[in-house]
Parts: sequence; structure tokens; C-alpha cells
Amino acid sequence: MIADKKNIDRIDSSRNMAVKVIRVENIVKTYTINKTVVTALHGISFEVAQGEIFGIIGPDGAGKTSLFRILTTLLLADSGTASVDGFDVVKDYKAIRNRVGYMPGRFSLYQDLTVEENLNFFATIFNTSIKENYDLIKDIYSQIEPFKKRRAGALSGGMKQKLALSCALIHRPSVLFLDEPTTGVDAVSRKEFWDMLKHLKEQGITILVSTPYMDEASLCDRVALLQNGSILSIDTPENISNDFPKKLWAVHAEQMLLLSKHLHQWTETESCFSFGENYHLVLKDDNKGKNEIEAFLLQQQHTGIEIKQIHANIEDCFMALMKPLSPKGE
Repeated sequence: MIADKKNIDRIDSSRNMAVKVIRVENIVKTYTINKTVVTALHGISFEVAQGEIFGIIGPDGAGKTSLFRILTTLLLADSGTASVDGFDVVKDYKAIRNRVGYMPGRFSLYQDLTVEENLNFFATIFNTSIKENYDLIKDIYSQIEPFKKRRAGALSGGMKQKLALSCALIHRPSVLFLDEPTTGVDAVSRKEFWDMLKHLKEQGITILVSTPYMDEASLCDRVALLQNGSILSIDTPENISNDFPKKLWAVHAEQMLLLSKHLHQWTETESCFSFGENYHLVLKDDNKGKNEIEAFLLQQQHTGIEIKQIHANIEDCFMALMKPLSPKGE
């Protein structure tokens, strides 16, 4: 279900007054695959304020890459309009390309060139040099500079990520587009990367970042939850979590596979999903809770039962928006 306009437009007054660096209005994109028309983006709209880290959160196939390619002037939309830094993505594509940095999801630098050669190449394209903009990339590039003579293809995933980000920043862009930048890298590299983004935000760079990792949503100022080419919700991570419509229960037992079977078969279950060592459970009747859950599980002869009410996270909200929950008390 697509979020209503009130939910999408809910932005605090200070951000609403800020300069809108990215504007997307009713963008539609379709592809023809084996004579079948597939819609990748269903008329989506949103705005990103200057200096904001805005996250596009969604699974593979949600339409994130199509959106990024349209905004970076690499792909034409079927309909709708979009602008970046005040420039139209169709009419002013050359101006946009000089003002944005783009890091695609797939490592796309020259594998046979060294770290230093790749960076020099991208600097030359934009009529600049590593020396001229070293202060912007210093914190990132200094981590791979000891390996500057190593070929890019021989770098680890985390080092490739840092090189790609350095190349995207070498011309000092005002807007940075990062398409799933942390996919396929280890947890430590993921944390380091987000620390880098916070530092770039402090320097006034607007960042649009996509990710399939729901836990990264909390690191953004605002997020748009995208599924099957439609925006389900746009808000701050905190507000999205606080908007979860019903009570949420974390349930654990000794036999987790059997627990899953029983909870999914229970007539009182509204939704049930696996999260780590627990199952996150929502009941159809919000007036029922721990006592009813425990009684049912004891009836099914479960042992080691643990039940506690928890606060919803972004992933819980995403699942609920994909399959709207019934009103409280029903």
C-alpha cells in the first residue's frame, strides 16, 4: 500500500524551509522485457534538502538503481520531472554531471589501473587534481594511499569502496549519489563508510544513498521506503518506527522451527516474521497480549518461552507497510 500524502509530506518546519537540492515529481519508468512491459517506478515524488543524508531503502528490484540512473542523467524517465541542484535532468544534463558524484552499486573503476591512476584519471576528466581537492578526500583516501600503486582489481571489497568514493568526490561535487555502497563489504567497513558520510554531510554535501540493509536507515536524516517502484513512506527513521500501528511482541522458545509453524497457524496471528533469535509477532486483536500468547504456546507444549513487548524497527515497519495491518481491536 502506498503511504498517504499526509505521511509523505510530514517534514519538520526547519527542513521544509531549507533549499531543495533534489526534486522528483511523478517519475515513471518502464522497461520492455520479452514483449512484456515492466514498471520499475510508479510515479514517485520526493524532495531532498541541502546537506541532508536521504536514504532510499528497499530490497533488490525495488527500483532504486533506475531512480539513481535517472537522477544522474544516465537514463531517461518515461514521464515526470526531476531536478538536481536546480538543473533539469534532461535539459541540463551536462551541468548536472559537473556537479554530482555518482558511485554505482557495481564497482566500475578501471581494474587494470592502479589506485593512484584511477584517481588521477577522474580528476583529469573534471579539470582538477588530487592535490587541489585532497582536503575533501583526505580522510578516505589516506586509508588506501599506502596501496596507491596496487591495481584496483586486486583491492579488497572495503578498499574498492573507498577508492570509488574518492573518485566520486575528487571534483568536489555538491550532491553525492551512492547506489548500495555497502553491499558485499564487511561490517567494519560498513561502519567506517557511514562515518565518512557523516563527515561529508558536515562539509555541506547533500547525499542520496540507497541500501537494502534496513539497519542503515537509522543512520539517515530521512528515508523513503521503496517497494516495487512505489514509495510506501517518507519520514525520519524515528517517526516511521513510532508510527507502527499496533503492539509488537518478540517471542522465543526452545524449538524455534516448531514455534514458527504454530505462530503462523494460530488464528490470532496478524503477522509473524523472523528477526534474529526471535519471532516478531503482531496479533489481530491489540487488546490481547503476553498472557494469550503464553497460554497458546503452553497449549502447544512449548518450553523455554520468552515473550516481551518491543519497539518496532524500520524493518518491522517496512513489512507492515507491504501488508497493511488491521485496525486495533479487530
